[in-house]
Amino acid sequence: MRISVSSDLDEPVARSLVEQLRDRGHEVVTHGALRPGEDSRWAMCSEAAARDVAAGRSDQAVVCCWTGTGASIAANKVPGVRAALCTDAYTADGARRWNDANVLAIGLRLTSEPLLKEILDAWFTAGAGQDAEDRENLAHVARLDLGGTAR
Repeated sequence: MRISVSSDLDEPVARSLVEQLRDRGHEVVTHGALRPGEDSRWAMCSEAAARDVAAGRSDQAVVCCWTGTGASIAANKVPGVRAALCTDAYTADGARRWNDANVLAIGLRLTSEPLLKEILDAWFTAGAGQDAEDRENLAHVARLDLGGTAR
């Protein structure tokens, strides 16, 4: 799988993220502080990674900033992106299973390397669920992406 990764800071957990993804056999495309010379502001680099997913250049993305909040907000502004800020494995599993999230947001401040591994394990193990209510919720979100109304 091709995964875009962005971070506004060149922190050890961001470097570990790239390494862990490559160790899992994924092709990694870096943005922000992980790519010398690129704009490392969280809004810009998160958008770049999210646009890779929306355009089909990457299958998924992981966006990082100090808390993960700004990165998730910026990514979610890109139509077709469903970014989830995950601080634990249970949330990562649910984000994939119930929300079919295609972008994982990680906070650099509180995510340790062991916790990062747990989150990635859950993220890549879970797949999109087929529950009818979950699918309708996703269809609703897709209509919102198009500027449509809720109903």
